[in-house]
Amino acid sequence: MNKTPSARSSNPCEGCPVHSEGYLRQLGLDMDQWDFVVALAGNPNTGKSTVFNALTGLRQHTGNWPGKTVTRAEGGMVYQDVRYLLVDLPGTYSLLSTSTDEEIARDFILFGRPDVTIVVVDATRLQRNLNLALQILEITDRVVVCLNLMDEAERHGLEVSDRQLARELGVPVVPTAARSRQGIDQLVSTVNEVARSRAAGRRYRLRTEPPDLRRAADVLTARIEEAYPELPNARWVALRLLDGDDRVAEALKTGELGAVAIQRPDRAREPEAVSR
Repeated sequence: MNKTPSARSSNPCEGCPVHSEGYLRQLGLDMDQWDFVVALAGNPNTGKSTVFNALTGLRQHTGNWPGKTVTRAEGGMVYQDVRYLLVDLPGTYSLLSTSTDEEIARDFILFGRPDVTIVVVDATRLQRNLNLALQILEITDRVVVCLNLMDEAERHGLEVSDRQLARELGVPVVPTAARSRQGIDQLVSTVNEVARSRAAGRRYRLRTEPPDLRRAADVLTARIEEAYPELPNARWVALRLLDGDDRVAEALKTGELGAVAIQRPDRAREPEAVSR
């Protein structure tokens, strides 16, 4: 796999990118050099940095998120003449925006709208890790789950079915052992398929709200969808508004969320999950 960005190549899928260039440029990301944007998310201690290093090699650099003291790592890779910018998000356990790390990760996925989000999960602690994965799936269906540390799971006698997990979540799941680069080539290939819309997941819907909250969310979701019919995650937005999320409320008030909806291009979607 060529890890060095090549000269500007023609976009292999004209109109494919879903990312928000305006938001990304505000973060200082030069999108003229890249075709697609990939976010890397996950809990701490899942091997996320190892996955990032395996994907980007030496083509990476670090800085700080604008206005924050949190380190931001970026890297590049080229696959089949397509240039990918990878952004390593802070390790978090949720996207509820109760900490700076959670706010950064949530805002990047919501407003930056990466073409693909890789969610790295620890195969030995799957139940704990799936909380973040499910929250991300409420925001976007452009997801590939990286089922990492499969070697550790085998060492502990744990059997994890990536095929069954893919069916349950509705998005591709790739088993890896990033320290030895096992599964990395398959991960890159799957990211490429999702970015170029050859593989598209169906949105996972988690319904655990109490009846009163569910009814309120239904009403508010309908109003948001009426105002912004192209918004890809109206129900998630409704739930965050009902929870008093000031950042989402401000984005709705200023029209930032509306801009996200307008920028989203039409895409041919696959109705069912893509499993290996």
